[in-house]
Amino acid sequence: MVSKVVVGAHYGLKDWLAQRVTAVVMAVCTLVFLAVLLSGGPVTYQSWQGLFTRGLMPLLVLLFVVSVLIHAWIGVRDILMDYIKPTALRLVFEVVTILWLVGCAGWAVRILWRL
Repeated sequence: MVSKVVVGAHYGLKDWLAQRVTAVVMAVCTLVFLAVLLSGGPVTYQSWQGLFTRGLMPLLVLLFVVSVLIHAWIGVRDILMDYIKPTALRLVFEVVTILWLVGCAGWAVRILWRL
């Protein structure tokens, strides 16, 4: 006889909600960025640099990057849980994914505040 572990009704709700919230944040950030980009004049290096050195744009881009990283982590983790059954192998892939995403976050912060 196979015994199944019974979980609560809210299993996965936090991840589902995080996916939706991060998707909305990414969409809003994209629309704001496009509005700022299209409302200005020609795009030159100086105007691009000025865009990211003043105001809230670096914080908006950081919010976008963090949302992408959270969104990616939940999606990749769910794929790994669905398709890689050996626990040790899945753990290796999860650790590699986490290290990659943390590295991407560090790289994004370095780029944003190096300007």
